[in-house]
Amino acid sequence: MADRIELKGLRVHANHGVLPHETEHGQAFTIDIVCWLDFSGAALSDDLTQTVNYAELAQLAHDIAASTPRQLVETVATEIAEAAMARFDALSAVEVPLHKPPAPIPLIFDDVAVIARRSRKRV
Repeated sequence: MADRIELKGLRVHANHGVLPHETEHGQAFTIDIVCWLDFSGAALSDDLTQTVNYAELAQLAHDIAASTPRQLVETVATEIAEAAMARFDALSAVEVPLHKPPAPIPLIFDDVAVIARRSRKRV
């Protein structure tokens, strides 16, 4: 599918991680979401119900990321991707890069991200 909606830089303070200080104090995470869908019908009708409401998508991702602490950011990214696919029928696929810039790595680096991608099987 060529059409896509991109949400970039959604910031969430959450308590995900393996180390005690990560789960106790939390840290900043950034979420990007790329949605693949055919929004030609929505564009033609100018009808929000025929596409993905990105305000609802952002809230869904925020709520998941800010809720139950997980050890792995892979778990969080997967939960967001699967919830988006379940919530929005218009989606053909979704990709969720979840960034953890303050990851506890004792080296100089810019970012760490995991990316969960889910797609719908169309028959």
